[in-house]
Amino acid sequence: MAKKCFDSEIYLNAKSWPFEEARRLLSRSSIKEKGYALFETGYGPSGLPHIGTFGEVLRTTYVRRAFEHLTGAKTKLYAFSDDMDGLRKVPENIPNRDMVEKYLGYPLSSVPDPFGCHESFGEHNNCKLLEFLDSFNFAYEFQSSTHWYKSGKFNDVLRKVLVHHREILEIMLASLREERAATYSPFLPISPKTGRVLQQNIDEYRIEAGTVVFKDEDGVITEVPVTDGNCKLQWKVDWAARWAALDVDYEMAGKDLIDSVKLSSRICKVLGKTPPEGFNYELFLDEEGKKISKSKGNGLRLEEWLRYAPAESLANFMFASPKSAKRLYFEVIPRQVDDYANHLRNFKTQEPAKQVDNPVWHIGDGNPPDPETDISYSLLLNLASVCNTDDKNVLWGFIRKYSPDANPESMPLLDRLAQHAVNYYQDFVKSKKYYSTPTDNERKSLLDLLKELNQLDGGESAEQIQSVVFEVGKRHEFPDLKSWFGSLYRHLLGQNDGPRMGSFIALYGVANTKKLLQEALDRN
Repeated sequence: MAKKCFDSEIYLNAKSWPFEEARRLLSRSSIKEKGYALFETGYGPSGLPHIGTFGEVLRTTYVRRAFEHLTGAKTKLYAFSDDMDGLRKVPENIPNRDMVEKYLGYPLSSVPDPFGCHESFGEHNNCKLLEFLDSFNFAYEFQSSTHWYKSGKFNDVLRKVLVHHREILEIMLASLREERAATYSPFLPISPKTGRVLQQNIDEYRIEAGTVVFKDEDGVITEVPVTDGNCKLQWKVDWAARWAALDVDYEMAGKDLIDSVKLSSRICKVLGKTPPEGFNYELFLDEEGKKISKSKGNGLRLEEWLRYAPAESLANFMFASPKSAKRLYFEVIPRQVDDYANHLRNFKTQEPAKQVDNPVWHIGDGNPPDPETDISYSLLLNLASVCNTDDKNVLWGFIRKYSPDANPESMPLLDRLAQHAVNYYQDFVKSKKYYSTPTDNERKSLLDLLKELNQLDGGESAEQIQSVVFEVGKRHEFPDLKSWFGSLYRHLLGQNDGPRMGSFIALYGVANTKKLLQEALDRN
């Protein structure tokens, strides 16, 4: 299906946050001068790409695509790797840690690859980044900090930092503790003797010569050019210099970097450039509302999400309220899958002005797929639970009875959801299942429902069956209908929550549901 192109007024008045962000770029003269808008995301290759990497690139892509539709202008996205950064600590999840420890302080692009498959540790992780981004079909151009420094592409901006080092120091020193401020310099010289990135005090800034003077690790006074990869910039200065050298128009960052963005923006102006637009997104929280930490391991990994749900559901999670803190843990997955499916179904009936604010418009770059089925992920989860299966083909047996034309080939998303559902059931639901014994009132209501199901001819719709279940609940002494359905979930499914019962019975089958009811009535 071709992308829908709407009237420009629709894009100008769109209320979704990517369009609000895109409209902030309309007045940037740098875009007209370059002939394109440059978006950037940064990556520190001391570790592997993770769910935060996915979120930042995806959200930036949302804004990029909105800008393209809004203006028709060309855009680029740079995935920039800071592989010139010095190795600060040895990751715990790599082989040959003793070997890597000898290279603490060396640029990541100079540290041997502990996996033995690339020229450096930095290159290894850069390749992992490329594989990661390519697996989600992101459109981007990879950029290496080492290449920009050593090729001379940063030389002009490095000379400007040298010329304006006093102004930059004035900005930075006010933000540092006294001990750190005493030795701070915008430049990190790289020792010509050891190759290490040095946190050394700069004794002289020789502007005309384009050099800095410092004591090398052996105490010898040394002079090196600031250009051609002989020095690296401190990271906040480096960030500002990168914006200035590349003429970046948009870059977002986490809320923890608000102060850093402000400092780097001031330095970027000192270097004669306008800082990029962007916003600070909120960080994720764990199930208990605590900040997620990679070192603590209290977060949900990307590969874990993708075991239990398709990438589209994670994209839906990333789209919603990026400036609000959200809990990222396993129990949010089913709702995100069904939210995505609901957005898909709603999209087809919406007016164009509403469609461009629908998350699936952004997830599908203006061309979301047609919804495949009305079978929800939560329904598949409960089907897997009641079948107690680890085989998606068991679920397909029920799906085909419910919808004879359905098959994995014509419904690939549903097929993926079936596999995700059995994975989620096996890992999270199976061990927690518990069937309680019905009370006298619950037993009467279950007998009543069994009697009503016996009167059905099997051709009823999910809505008709739902009405039957409703009426049975109203006839018995439950505080409310929520309590009635909770009773059904506990006795039929062995859990506290569950699906819309009419839809479940229609999918699982009236005859099979009657067996569940009888098992509950026989249970002691």
